[in-house]
Amino acid sequence: MTTTDTLRKDDAGSVPAVSRKRRRGAASGGLRRAIPATTLLWVLAALYGLPVLWFVLSSLKPAGDLFSLPLTLFPDDPTVSGYKEAWASANFSEYFINTTIVCVIATILTVGVSCCTGYALAKYDNKWLKVFFVCILATTMLPAEVMLAPLFLVVRDLGLYNSLSGIIFPALLTATGCFMFRQFFLTVPDELIEAARIDGARELSIFMRIMVPLSRPIMLTLAILSFQWRWNDYIWPLLMLNDPEKFTVQIGIQSLVGAQNINWSVLLGGSVISMVPLIVVFLVFQKYVMNADINAGLKD
Repeated sequence: MTTTDTLRKDDAGSVPAVSRKRRRGAASGGLRRAIPATTLLWVLAALYGLPVLWFVLSSLKPAGDLFSLPLTLFPDDPTVSGYKEAWASANFSEYFINTTIVCVIATILTVGVSCCTGYALAKYDNKWLKVFFVCILATTMLPAEVMLAPLFLVVRDLGLYNSLSGIIFPALLTATGCFMFRQFFLTVPDELIEAARIDGARELSIFMRIMVPLSRPIMLTLAILSFQWRWNDYIWPLLMLNDPEKFTVQIGIQSLVGAQNINWSVLLGGSVISMVPLIVVFLVFQKYVMNADINAGLKD
């Protein structure tokens, strides 16, 4: 009796020990699997970040040190002369104002038009809307250069040539924005809309008071992308503008390139200056891009 009881006590005491060993083994196994994944992410981040780091550090080098051998990552004698000369030689303050006007207005209108279009494509059952959506997606298969000539003729005939409006209005409806909003609104339960209609809400009220707040993450995501697209746009403003007082930042950077030679220190300095607003916008708005709880107003 005593021996059996002793064995049973030993067995009972060994169960927690075995469980602890299993948990430690599982934890160590998960850690071993996580370390290679983390290492891979750091390697990818380094591959993407190294060219940017080289670009920024090279802008701090004197022009004579950029192509001197052996090549070095860090400048031996850092200088901001390239930034000063770039800002002085090009009217960057006016370029920034023009580009900011274009980006802000185009971004607001793009988000609004894309939100309305995506909601209609997702929540209204009409075969013509489906055909329209296919046509919108079909534009993504065409190179942008194919549409430059007809788009230029249309804008010119509308009297928008050599104006900032000629840059803003052609960018209002984007296939990417319509697709993003349509896919998001498809995930919103129809019961939410039906409940609002039963309560007497009109279609405009449903859209403005329910759908628009729910789509806030998509709005902010598209706003960041649209601002980036308009800020980096070069070909279309180059075709539309011939007045130096209306030039955007990217055309201003192009003016730093000489006909015979290129002052790389000045060009790199101007390029870094043009990146600053994009970085600020991304850092400010990225924390607002969150997932929305679209089921918050529904009961199981």
